Amino acid sequence: MKPDTARRKPSDRKLLDLFGKLAPDQQDRLIEFAELLAGDAPSAGGDPRVLPGPAGETVTMAIRRLARSYSMLDRRKLMGEASRLMGQHALEGRAAHEVIAELEAVFAQHFQRHKVQDTRHKGRQ
Repeated sequence: MKPDTARRKPSDRKLLDLFGKLAPDQQDRLIEFAELLAGDAPSAGGDPRVLPGPAGETVTMAIRRLARSYSMLDRRKLMGEASRLMGQHALEGRAAHEVIAELEAVFAQHFQRHKVQDTRHKGRQ
């Protein structure tokens, strides 16, 4: 084992091992998804302006579009569901249009919860 590899955390090694087992196109998708998740903190704002996806939109493009549209949401709270759906598409072959439709519903549900929590918070001030 290389000295650099020996110093890595177990989770880092596991991620690299899994990454190495993926096909090149799957690696690209995983990198894009990780970049999305590591993006800037969500900004405060009002109601989202959700634009329809373009023809031929990929799941990764849809996640980016929805993350921009729902910038007021905490991405960490969406990560589990978005990751599960991305995995269904990238690793299990689930159709992109199905995954995108479900992602849109997930973001909308999170926004509704966000609005309720925001209203409650403002009511206590």
